[in-house]
Amino acid sequence: MYKYILFDLDGTISDPKVGICTSVQTALKKFGISVPDINTLTPFIGPPLRDSFRDFYHIKPEDMEDCIAAYRARFSTVGLFENDLYDGIPELLKTLKENGRKLALASSKPRVFVEKILNHFGISEYFDVIMGSELDGTRENKSEIIAECLRLFGIDPSGDLSKVVMVGDRKYDVEAAVAAGLPNIAVSYGYGSKEELTKAGAEVIAGTVKELENILLH
Repeated sequence: MYKYILFDLDGTISDPKVGICTSVQTALKKFGISVPDINTLTPFIGPPLRDSFRDFYHIKPEDMEDCIAAYRARFSTVGLFENDLYDGIPELLKTLKENGRKLALASSKPRVFVEKILNHFGISEYFDVIMGSELDGTRENKSEIIAECLRLFGIDPSGDLSKVVMVGDRKYDVEAAVAAGLPNIAVSYGYGSKEELTKAGAEVIAGTVKELENILLH
């Protein structure tokens, strides 16, 4: 039985496509890059933002902070609320808490935005730990996020981690869990394909929130 459950946010708890992708579209426009279809920007959902701008659109290091600022100018006021919880998520979180589970929100998104999103949806009360990156880029890597969650739970990262599990929808979640020695559960209703998740080392793949609940309460 898993006692400590670490949840990714984007693509696992909620669907942030419109908010993230439209904000990315706006930022790229500042650099003369036109992306008419926001659906082509879904690879930005999951990895750290700086990595995505660098890897997908080759934003130069000297331009990165301006690009991030353009993204956040829209995301911090409008984009973070262009977001929908997946069906069944509030019920899942409530059931897990009622069954004595300790929950963490483990996201690479800046913690200030994570907290606003959870409060907006009225689900922050279910999480014992809410962890994200800082606005200056500190702790963007999912492995660092997991390590900080374990620390706050008082769990020895070199000890028995069989009661801890990472739940996420992208390879970054799975790979970080594997690197930390944690069990992992991947969800295929988010933005990672089953092929991506399997290749990353997913131990179990849940296709729906209900299926995820059944696995977590097993």
